[in-house]
Amino acid sequence: MDIEVVRRAPLFAGLDDEATSALLKFMKPRSVRRGTVLFREGDAGDELYIVATGKLKVGRESPDGRENLLSVVGPSEIIGELSLFDPGPRSSNVTAVSQTELLSLRHEDLTTWLEERPKAGLNLLRALAIRLRRTNDTVGDLVFQDVPGRVAKALLDLADRFGQPTQDGTHVAHDLTQEELAQLVGASRETVNKALADFAQRGWLRLEARAVVLLDVDRLRHRAA
Repeated sequence: MDIEVVRRAPLFAGLDDEATSALLKFMKPRSVRRGTVLFREGDAGDELYIVATGKLKVGRESPDGRENLLSVVGPSEIIGELSLFDPGPRSSNVTAVSQTELLSLRHEDLTTWLEERPKAGLNLLRALAIRLRRTNDTVGDLVFQDVPGRVAKALLDLADRFGQPTQDGTHVAHDLTQEELAQLVGASRETVNKALADFAQRGWLRLEARAVVLLDVDRLRHRAA
C-alpha cells in the first residue's frame, strides 16, 4: 500500500509515521473495473474508501431513472466517509469511470484507531467541512450561474485535481462521457456540447475522447467567475 496516498487524503493529512502505519494495518485493498458499481443509494454501509488510482463518479438517481452526477473523485480523495459517523444507508451511487484501486476502512477499525489519537478527529471535521463547502458552491452555481459558466468552472476543477501540464496547455483526462459531463454541471448534453464547441472555437480548449486540453486557462477562469 502507498503510504503517501493515505497521507494526502484530507481525513489523514499530517499524520506521523506511527499513526499512518497503524492506520494502514486496518486498510484492505480493492480493485474496481470501469463501469462497476461500488455501492448504490440505500445500500447498507460502514466503510469508507480512499482512491489510490483511477476515478469514481458519485451521483443520485431520480424516481424516473434520471441520474444527477454530483462529483468525480480521484487519487487520495475519499468516498463514503459519512458511513463512519452514521453507519446507515448509502446516500449516493458510486461507479468507477476507469480502472480504480481502492483502500477500504471499516467504521469499527477507524473508531479503534481514533480512541488512541483523539486529535486526529479534527482532520475528520475539517474534511467534512470541505465537502460541505463544495456542496454549497455547487448549489449556488446551479442557481446563479449560466451553463457555459458552470462548464468552465467544472473543467477548471477537474484540471486542478487531474490535469497534467503539456507543451500547449493542461491535459485533463476526466474519463467522463458527454452525458456524464452534462450531468456534472446539471444541464442537457446538447447545451453542454454547445458550450464546449464555443470554447473550442474561441481557442480556449481542445476536445479529445474523454479528455480535454485547456489552452487558455485565464479566459476560462474569467468565464467561470
